[in-house]
Amino acid sequence: MANTKQTRKRARQGVVRNVHNTALRSSLRTAIKSVRKAVAAGDKAAATAVFREAARIIDSVAEKKTVHKNTAARNKSRLSAALKAMA
Repeated sequence: MANTKQTRKRARQGVVRNVHNTALRSSLRTAIKSVRKAVAAGDKAAATAVFREAARIIDSVAEKKTVHKNTAARNKSRLSAALKAMA
């Protein structure tokens, strides 16, 4: 257990940040899954619309440094390649 006032506060902050980052990571994964599901369904127009929203979410999570920027770029690249392969 933390002994000083400062370390107790840091422990409290860590709990709050963990909950926040977990929620962001969950929304990221949900966005990626929704694009993959739309691609699997075969509807290119719907998949493109879902991809735009997912790209916004991916960029947002990367900007907050919840995931690394290269991870975000890799996810977007793979999703866009899947969209391109539909044509």
